[in-house]
Amino acid sequence: MTDTIPNPKKILFVDDDTFLLDMYAVKFKNNGWDVRTCDNAENALKVLRGGYVPDAMLVDIIMPGMDGIEFLSVVRKENLAAGAALILLTNQGLPDDVAKAKELNVDGYIIKATTIPSDVLRETEKILANKK
Repeated sequence: MTDTIPNPKKILFVDDDTFLLDMYAVKFKNNGWDVRTCDNAENALKVLRGGYVPDAMLVDIIMPGMDGIEFLSVVRKENLAAGAALILLTNQGLPDDVAKAKELNVDGYIIKATTIPSDVLRETEKILANKK
C-alpha cells in the first residue's frame, strides 16, 4: 500500500538549468508536491496553455529565448495560472531585477545562490500560505 496525498499541491519549475530542476523536483516530490518542470519559458507556456494549473510557479529570470520576466508578463496577460503563487527563483539580485519583479507583482523573490532546496520549499510553502 502506498501513501498518497489527496490533491497534492502542484508546482511548475521553469529554469534552463536541468541539474537544479531535478534537484528541486526531488525535494518537492518527497514532500508531497505534484511537480512539473520545463527547461524554457516556451515549453512552460505550452504546459499552461494546455490546461495545467499549478498552485505555485518558480521561475528563473535568465533563460535563453524568452526570459523569466517576459514569461511572467505573458502569463499575466493571458491569465494563465490564475491564483498561482508566482515566485522568481534566480541568481539575479540587483535592485533593477527586483524592481522589475515588483512591477509584475510577483509573490516572492528567492536568490538561488543563498538558499538550499529545503529553504526554497519552506519559503514556497510560506508564500502559498500567506496568499490564501
